Amino acid sequence: MGKPTDGRLVWNHSTHICGLIPILERLCQQDGIQTVTPGVIGRVRGHSPKMQLRVSVPIRGGYKIIARQGKTVQEVFIVTTLAQDKLEDAIAIAMKS
Repeated sequence: MGKPTDGRLVWNHSTHICGLIPILERLCQQDGIQTVTPGVIGRVRGHSPKMQLRVSVPIRGGYKIIARQGKTVQEVFIVTTLAQDKLEDAIAIAMKS
């Protein structure tokens, strides 16, 4: 068993943005992250050449974030005890690793 702060990544969809899962796995290893659940994938008009993760709105117990790459967008729901600014720091660390 891992340390009690280990979050978990929920596998509920067969499709994910390419490169998103390793970032989410690293995010799960950070303190204060309980569950990370990738959600709906969609298409957007704008083009984002590299992966972007942006905190969107608060949800009960955490935040919804939006992952974008190319013309694809995916919602990701994060249950966390972190405040929004600390979550943004944790996302930045996970994306750099």
